[in-house]
This record gives sequence, C-alpha cells and structure tokens, in this order.
Amino acid sequence: MTYAAFLSAVLALLLAPGPTNTLMGLAGAQRGLGRVARLLPAELLGYLTTILPLVFLGGALLAEWPVAAVLLKIAAAIWVMVLAVRLWGLRRDDGAGGEVGAGKVWLTTVLNPKALIFGLVLLPGPEEAQFLPRLGLFLMMVVAVALVWGAAGAMSRMGGGRRLHLVQRGASLWLALVSITLIAGVIRA
Repeated sequence: MTYAAFLSAVLALLLAPGPTNTLMGLAGAQRGLGRVARLLPAELLGYLTTILPLVFLGGALLAEWPVAAVLLKIAAAIWVMVLAVRLWGLRRDDGAGGEVGAGKVWLTTVLNPKALIFGLVLLPGPEEAQFLPRLGLFLMMVVAVALVWGAAGAMSRMGGGRRLHLVQRGASLWLALVSITLIAGVIRA
C-alpha cells in the first residue's frame, strides 16, 4: 500500500464518528481543548494496547480462535451501550461525575472496532521496514483527529449549559446506535 493510500484510509477511518471520537468531542464540550489535550495519552495508549498485539499476533490468533473477535465485538458493544446510557442519564448539574476521564477514553479506544482494522489490515507487519514510520504517522493522525473532534465539541460550549446537554444527548444516541450496529454485525456473522 502506498503512503497516500495508507494516509487516506487511516484518516478516513479516524475521522468517522465512533465511540472514541464521541468522547473526545464531549470532553471538548465539557472542558475545552485543554481537557482534550490531557486525554490524548489515554487515546494513544488505548490504540497501542489493541493494535500492537494484533500486529504481532493477531492474524494467527484470530485464525486459531475466531471466537475471540466475536467476543471482542460483544465486549465493545456492551461498553459503548454503557457509555450511552450513562450519558443519557446525565443532568446539566451532575458536575464532575459525568466528565470524560482518561480511563473511559482508554477503555473505549481499546474496545473500538477501528483498532481491529488498523492492527489487522492497515498497518504493515512488524518485520516490514515501513512498520515504524507508518505507526508514527498513525499516531500523529490520531492526535490531529482527536483535536478536530475536541475543537468541534469546544465550539458547542458557546451556547452554554443547554447546548452541552443537547451535545450529551446526541452523543448518547450516537453511541447507542454504534452499539446496536456492533451487535447486529455479530448476529449476522
């Protein structure tokens, strides 16, 4: 795969709405870009936690135990639905209890189905010379996209508490849809 194709594929997948992007946008809406910047290490570590084992062992592991991929999708769907329900139940005066934290970002990213595609399809194997440069490009794109989503969320702060509440409800609905889509994919497979 050429660098242009790699960059295009990774960027398109990273920019697509998903559970991690939703949390980064919500973090921006809650506390601004400074909060998003402090959550970046959790997102990067989350992707690396999933991607590196997949790159090194994934193909062989999933070929031997195909049920592992199904279980990962089910765990992801359950976690995303838990996030959706929690977000829906937040009131504007809930304060810090509803804030997006590093632990939520890390776990959500670990379980993000996009990580499977990055680790099993888009990144070359560790034995290839392009592995480290492409991994580095991937990580830089993760940071850039997180900041884009965080900035979009931060712009919603301009409307005050009512707009934040609407952003939380919208994020909750989106996460529920992502969870249902994951479960539907498991059922169809």
